[in-house]
Amino acid sequence: MKHITFYLDFISPYAYLAFEKLPEALKGLSYHVDYRPVLFAGLLKHHGQLGPAEIAPKRDWTYRQVLWLAHAHGIPLEMPASHPFHPLALLRLAVACGENGLANRYVCETIFRHVWRGGAEAADAGRLQELQQALVPQRDPGSDAVKAELKGNTEQAIADGLFGVPTCAVDGKLFWGFDALAMLRAYLEGDGWFGPGWDAAAQVPAGIKRGG
Repeated sequence: MKHITFYLDFISPYAYLAFEKLPEALKGLSYHVDYRPVLFAGLLKHHGQLGPAEIAPKRDWTYRQVLWLAHAHGIPLEMPASHPFHPLALLRLAVACGENGLANRYVCETIFRHVWRGGAEAADAGRLQELQQALVPQRDPGSDAVKAELKGNTEQAIADGLFGVPTCAVDGKLFWGFDALAMLRAYLEGDGWFGPGWDAAAQVPAGIKRGG
């Protein structure tokens, strides 16, 4: 049985799509998944990047594409009333419902659908309160311990080479994005490309680097 760590931030529509599709994409395979919330903004800051929603033309394309992907794959999705939003309260709630920085699938599903179904404000205080009451977290989402676990998740993700969400990590390999689910399945099935193909791709030299 393969052990997969699914890194997520509820702010990402691609993470939502990958989360919803994962069981179907890996149907028939032997695996276990740990769901680990991270702060996507922390990854962006570390790598000196803007998020897709911070670049106006890319923002428009991103929303169009995720709505199309949801339509094409039969996944219910409505954009929240505003996006991006501050996801910290949702991330901390997920961590507070679990242990050691992890959240179970039911908790993640509930929070993802809070954001990506219904078209309401994801960070609305009243809705957040109702969500917390429904999930009944084991710990206080605002506690120092929960905050430290989320921070630790993000720092460990950066140390492991993550740059975005969703990312599935297995056997030291990182599979980034909704469209990487097919690639992940191929790896788990023992596709012979992994090994020479995987390693060779990382050996291509950079021909030019932009200055600061």
